[in-house]
Amino acid sequence: MTEAIVALGGFGIGILGTLIGAGGGFLIVPLLVLLEPSWTTDQITAFSLAVVTANATTGALSYWWQGRVDPFTFPLYTLAAVPGSIAGAYASAYIPRHVFDPVFGVVLMLIGVWLFLKPGSSEEGGHTGDFERTLVDRGGHQYEWSFDPRIGFAGSVLVGFVSSVLGIGGGIIHVPLLATVLGFPAHVATATSHAVLAVTAGIATIVHIARGDFRSTWQLVAAAAGGAIVGAPVGARISALVRGAIILRILATALAFVGLRLLFTN
Repeated sequence: MTEAIVALGGFGIGILGTLIGAGGGFLIVPLLVLLEPSWTTDQITAFSLAVVTANATTGALSYWWQGRVDPFTFPLYTLAAVPGSIAGAYASAYIPRHVFDPVFGVVLMLIGVWLFLKPGSSEEGGHTGDFERTLVDRGGHQYEWSFDPRIGFAGSVLVGFVSSVLGIGGGIIHVPLLATVLGFPAHVATATSHAVLAVTAGIATIVHIARGDFRSTWQLVAAAAGGAIVGAPVGARISALVRGAIILRILATALAFVGLRLLFTN
């Protein structure tokens, strides 16, 4: 892979990853699995998390400006996910590729199918608990929903670990958790997930830097991250024009397709 091609791919991943609040790791990891068979699991996850960090940070800033990040759940669920993301970054070094590849494919397919069949709450939000939230974005759109923050906290701990082990950053798991289990409006779920993702993926990336996992890949990482930084604001802008249910179905279709491709390859 050349830096120019990788940067172009990072641009596309930045757009799609920010649009659906997933960071793009669910695309980066299977692409690396297919294109770089000699890379180890920790090299793949380190590359992915670094690009996800760049994408999520830029996208989260755009979502903050739009007023769609929930200021209550963002710090709460970030705090829950951080310990798991650190543990997952270390654990990835001990997982062989012949185990990692099919497990990753199955996880993607299961989440994709579930999310497609149950695309989440209404555009305005659902009511799954007694804790009520109201959010008004910069465009004047009001979102109201209620949920149980304890369920989200527990789920975020697991999301932090699993997403760091797989190198996907957590958006593909966190968005379904917020939108379908807790009843968050889809636009708030994707924006808040992206903000959490920026912190957790960044911390996991720091762990990989300390371990020296970028020694032979840093030029490609920089190219992909640069492309993602440019693409992320574009994805955030597009999200404001797309219905929440459509965003979730795009995510579900992408997950199932990539998971199937990864399983078929193995």
